[in-house]
Amino acid sequence: MEKKRSRKERWGICYIYSSKNNTIVHITDITGAETIARYSGGMITNQDRLKGTPFPAMKAAQRAVDNAKMMGITGVHIKIRAPGGHKSKVPGKGAQSAIRAIARAGLKIGRIEDVTPIPHDSTKKKGGRRGRRV
Repeated sequence: MEKKRSRKERWGICYIYSSKNNTIVHITDITGAETIARYSGGMITNQDRLKGTPFPAMKAAQRAVDNAKMMGITGVHIKIRAPGGHKSKVPGKGAQSAIRAIARAGLKIGRIEDVTPIPHDSTKKKGGRRGRRV
């Protein structure tokens, strides 16, 4: 009988913040206290209009995963966040491509959950009593 070499699995948490303007991929240890890698679409491209698109999000996720692998992370739990509140409650275009890049890079994916902040009362919207005057 041959024995399997069991490598010690080390899990982390991957926070993906995706708005229409940018995508931020942040990998921490399992407690969430120690940052291992943090990249954004703005660090990949130098054109502002492209920061929120899928391609820079994918590249940011790949770079973050490469750093995480060097630190010994083998799997991640993913937490996706949109701006929330009075802003959009739907993640931007870069969220899905970032998840695909993480899966394709070889990290195990535990659970994927949405942690978008949703107000349970009517908090005051930005703009003042008479609204935004143009």
